[in-house]
This record gives sequence, structure tokens and C-alpha cells, in this order.
Amino acid sequence: MKVAILAPIAWRTPPEKYGPWEQVAANITEGLVEKGVDVTLFATGNSQTKAKLQYVSQTAYAEDHSLDPKVWECLHISHLMEQASEFDIIHNNFDFLPLTYSRLIKTPVVTTIHGFSSPKIIPVYKKYNADNFYVSISNSDRSPELNYTATVYNGIDGKDFTFNAKPKDYLLFFGRIHPEKGTWESIQIAKKANKKLIISGLIQDEAYFEEKVKPYINGEDVVYVGNSGPKERDKLLGEALALLHPISFDEPFGLSVAEAMFCGTPVIAFNRGSMPELIAHTKTGFLVNTVEEAVEALNETSSISRKHCRDWAMNNFSLEKMVDGYIDVYKRILNEK
Repeated sequence: MKVAILAPIAWRTPPEKYGPWEQVAANITEGLVEKGVDVTLFATGNSQTKAKLQYVSQTAYAEDHSLDPKVWECLHISHLMEQASEFDIIHNNFDFLPLTYSRLIKTPVVTTIHGFSSPKIIPVYKKYNADNFYVSISNSDRSPELNYTATVYNGIDGKDFTFNAKPKDYLLFFGRIHPEKGTWESIQIAKKANKKLIISGLIQDEAYFEEKVKPYINGEDVVYVGNSGPKERDKLLGEALALLHPISFDEPFGLSVAEAMFCGTPVIAFNRGSMPELIAHTKTGFLVNTVEEAVEALNETSSISRKHCRDWAMNNFSLEKMVDGYIDVYKRILNEK
């Protein structure tokens, strides 16, 4: 079986820091290679992989602002599609644009829908519904207007996350700094609980950061450490008493939630989107609805077994389980041909 993995090119695959879709594409690629599958990764030229690598852009457009995103996305996607016949399966991790090629080629296209950036993109998915194979990353993120082949949870390489049975006494916000991710709410939770908060993430909304986050940063009880890479991420997640995830949108998955649990760290999250699928309430964290409920939940975190958090994550969100899920999808599609 020859598989082509199409990654986005906003960031390197895997990303040096932020880049969740690229990270998942990397995990799928490396996991398939470990299983002996013949994989070609289509990503940026500076990507790192054990698979064969093909590219048209040496760097990512979010890292090199001389690159026009639309131009290089078109060149990147067409580079794969023009050699589609060389593969048994194309696994699209690039959102809706590659679907527009799917009726022009014979190779089946599996598309992992990493989330809907807007309802405005659903008409593209609807148009190609009958010709494609859609995979959701959580049951909660399924559109009733689409047909799905499977739900495959994002998988994480446990080797990248160190179990820590003895955390330090701080709370962590880890993710892009944006209103829907709840950075400001995390600050309020920490202050009401009289706990130190460390904030790590890409500043995606500058105005929000300046108005709602920066005024609280003092280097003492509210600390911003920037956009962390893998080693810093592992340390921050593992040493945290709890991860705060007070989202205000229906998040499709939430990699940092699963990653925290891999480190043994419980998660306190607002009960929206995929959170009930990721968090075993009272066992690996708490599902709450308000800042006040989150503060109350913090008093109960000592009752949670950090070992159980790690076991839960390994059993449900491991790289191996994800890869097995996708291999099953590929085989079902090829057997139907």
C-alpha cells in the first residue's frame, strides 16, 4: 500500500512550536512508517520525516512572509495531485481545497476534517461528499450534513511526553492566545484560586493579548513564557498541577488536553465540543461551565490519580491507536474499490 500524506504548509512538519495540523500529519506519517507502510509526505522542504519527502516550498509561509500563502498552497496541492496515480491512497490533512481535485483523479482521497474554521466552508465538503472519505477527529465535531467513514482520535507519541508524579504548585494555560481559547478566563481562575499561572502559546490575537492578558502579566503570579517548543512543552505540562482549558467554542479535539494527560496532569475544561470525549470527568479532570466551577474543581484535583491520567491518554489517544484506525480506514476503502 502506497500512501501520500498531504500536510499543510503554514508551518514545518512537525512544527518547531505551534502547528497542530502539521503535528498530527507528522504523527500519522511516522506511525505509518513504523508499521512498514510505504509513505510519501508532501510538506515543506525543511520538514523532518522517516518517510519519503516531496515539496515545492522549502519553508513554511508562516515562517517566511515573502511567500504568498495562496500561491504556494496551490503549487503544493497540485504537486501531489499531478502524480496521484502513483499512490493507492491520498490522505488529505489540508482542509477543503484538495477536495476540488478529487473528481479529476482516480486515487481515493481520505480527508481528516481537523475542524470547521467557518460554516462557510461546508458547501465544499457537501459538494464532494459522495466522492470522498471523511474522517472526524471527534464525534462532537461531525456536521449533520456530511457522511463520515470513521472517527479517529488524534494520536500522540507517548515518548514525547514524560510522566510526572510530583508536580509543582502552578496552573498552566497552553495554547494559542485568542478569546475562544480562554486565556483571560484562565487568569481569573488562577487569581480566584490564589495560584500561580504560567501562560504559553502563540499570540494569535494581538489586540486581545494587549487588552485582556498583558495587563495581568507580572512575572510572579502570572507569567508568560512565549510560544514553547517540544522540550519546554513537555516540562511545562508535566510540572503543572493542572491544565486550564476554559474554551468558549466547540473545540474539535484539543491536542494540549491529551498531551497534559500523557504527562499525568489533570485538565479542568469548560464543557464544550469534544471535551467530554477527551476528559473522564472526576477521573482525569473536570468538566465545568464557569470560572467559579473551575475554582471549585481545583480543590478536588488532589483526588485524581496522575497515573490514571497517563493510562487513560495511552489507551485512548496513542499514536499507535490512531495509526491502526487510519490503516483500517484505508483497507476498507481499497477493499470497496
